[in-house]
Amino acid sequence: MLPLVNFKPVSTVKEALHNIWQAETREEAYAAFDNCIERFSSKYPKVMECLEKDKDSMLVFYNYPAENWQHIRTTNPVESIFATVRLRTAKTKNSGSRMTTLTITFKLIEVAQKKWFRLRGYKLLADVIQGIKFVNGVKQNGDQKQ
Repeated sequence: MLPLVNFKPVSTVKEALHNIWQAETREEAYAAFDNCIERFSSKYPKVMECLEKDKDSMLVFYNYPAENWQHIRTTNPVESIFATVRLRTAKTKNSGSRMTTLTITFKLIEVAQKKWFRLRGYKLLADVIQGIKFVNGVKQNGDQKQ
């Protein structure tokens, strides 16, 4: 169990949730999760019940390389793609048929991909596909115990 000294005073639910998914290890995330449930279940019982039900799904990213966590935690790549498409297609309303709109969308995404950055730790994705275990973002060798 983690000492209470590591916990900062949490003033809002948002900060408590950030403490969960920004924890360095699964154990710290579980401690922050339990702290959040304990503090806010009386005020927001249905929300905390939903969080508790999906606890393992929410924290599954600890089974992947730490280099990939930033990409897993954010929705920004998806939002960025659609922001570009939305901006251009809104300007060209009634651009013709459905096929014309799909073609424009495809070309916009194709042009936008030239500016995309490569995923951090992309070389570790082959290990993930092969089923190599990661514990708290660290690759486990066969002789290491989890």
